[in-house]
Amino acid sequence: MAELVGNVLVGQSGGPTSVINASVAGIVAEALNHECVEEIYGALNGVLGILNEDFIDLASESQQQIRALKHTPGAALGTCRFKLKKQQDYERVLEVFKAHNIRYFFYIGGNDSQDTADKISKLAGEQGYELRVIGVPKTIDNDLPVTDHCPGYGSVIKYLATTVRETACDSEAMGQGDLVTIIEVMGRSAGWIAAGAALAKRRDHPHDPPHLILLPEVSFNQEKILEDIRRTLKREKFCSIVVAEGLVDPDGNYVAANAQTDAFGHAQLGGAGDALAEIIETNLPGVKVRVAKPGLMQRAAAHAASKTDADEAYLAGQAAVRAAVDGQTDKMITLLRGDADQYTCETGLAPLADIANGIKKLPTEWINEDGVSMNFQFIRYAQPLIQGEVAVPYENGLPVFARLDKVRVDKLLSGYDIA
Repeated sequence: MAELVGNVLVGQSGGPTSVINASVAGIVAEALNHECVEEIYGALNGVLGILNEDFIDLASESQQQIRALKHTPGAALGTCRFKLKKQQDYERVLEVFKAHNIRYFFYIGGNDSQDTADKISKLAGEQGYELRVIGVPKTIDNDLPVTDHCPGYGSVIKYLATTVRETACDSEAMGQGDLVTIIEVMGRSAGWIAAGAALAKRRDHPHDPPHLILLPEVSFNQEKILEDIRRTLKREKFCSIVVAEGLVDPDGNYVAANAQTDAFGHAQLGGAGDALAEIIETNLPGVKVRVAKPGLMQRAAAHAASKTDADEAYLAGQAAVRAAVDGQTDKMITLLRGDADQYTCETGLAPLADIANGIKKLPTEWINEDGVSMNFQFIRYAQPLIQGEVAVPYENGLPVFARLDKVRVDKLLSGYDIA
C-alpha cells in the first residue's frame, strides 16, 4: 500500500476520565516517529472544534507537557456531547479535513463517539477522499462492545473501592447498628462501575463493605433490599450500599431520572441514592441515612489512578497511529486480555460499526444469587485493572498537571452556523 502523506487530527469526546489524556500523549509520541505525518493537530472540544475549525498545533507543545498528559485528568483538548445532526454537518467536517489535509483522524471516546467516527469515515469513502479513521476507546462505564475493557475503567473502580474502604472507617466509628451510608456512582445502562466497589472487600471477609451493591442488571426489589439492610444492621454497626445511577424498577424504568435528555437522547440521571435514602427512612424508623455522590470526582481522581489503566490508555493511542499508518481505517483499537494466569494485555482492532451505539452489559453470571454482591469471576476480571499507582508530581503539596500552550492553527475557511 502506498504511503499516505498528510496531517493528523486528534479529538476527544464525551465525559473525561483520569487517563484519557494518556491516549493523546500516545498518539502524539507515536505520530512523531512517522515521516508520512507532516503536522499533528488537536481539535478543541471534539466535533465542535472541527465544525468551527478550532485546531491547535500539538507538535509545537513541549515534550515535557506531552509527557505530563499521562498523569493529567480531564480532557486537555476539551470535549463535547454534541451530535452531528444533519448531512450538512458531516459535509462540513470533510470540507475542513480537506482544507487542512487531514489524512489521519483519531477520535477518543465512547459509544456515540465511535458512531460519529464511523459516519465520518464512510462519508470520506463515498467522496473518494483518502482518510484513515481510527477510534480510541474511552469510558469509565466500561460498556463498549468487543474490547475486553476500556481505558478509564480501572482508575474509576480503583478510586471507588478506595472510597468505600475510607468511608467504611468513618461509618464504623459513627454507627451503632443504626447507620446506612449510600454511595451513588455513575453507570447509566450497565453496572460495571458499581460492581467495581466489590474490590474493597478483603479476601475471605465476605461481610466487609460494601454490604449491598445495587446494579442496573438487577431490578430493584424494595422489600428485599429493606430486609437485606435490616439483616446487615443486626450483624454490623453500619450498612454500606453502592448504587448505580441507572438502577431500574421491575418495569425497566429508572428509579431516579428527570424528563431532560442529552444531545444523544439519553435520559439525564442522578438521584438514585436520594430515592433509596427516602425509602429507607420511611420504612426503617430510627435508621440514619447518609448519601455521598462522588459525581465527576470519580472520573477526575488522577491521584488514585491505576498505572495499568494509564499505561493501557497510552498504548491504545500508540496502536491507533501504527494501525492507521499501516493502512487500517474505520476501526477502533481494542484491548485484548491474555490467556495466561498472569495478567497481560495487547491491542487489537474491531470495525467501528461493531462498536457504535452498542452496550456491553455486566455478565449476570458474575453476580451472586443474592443479587447484591459479585462473585470470584468478576474479581478475577477486575483486580488486574487497578494495579499500580501513577506517579503524579507535587508542588507545594498539590498535584501538578499539564498546561498546553494551545498554539492555534490558522483557519482557512469561512465560519459555519452550527445551529
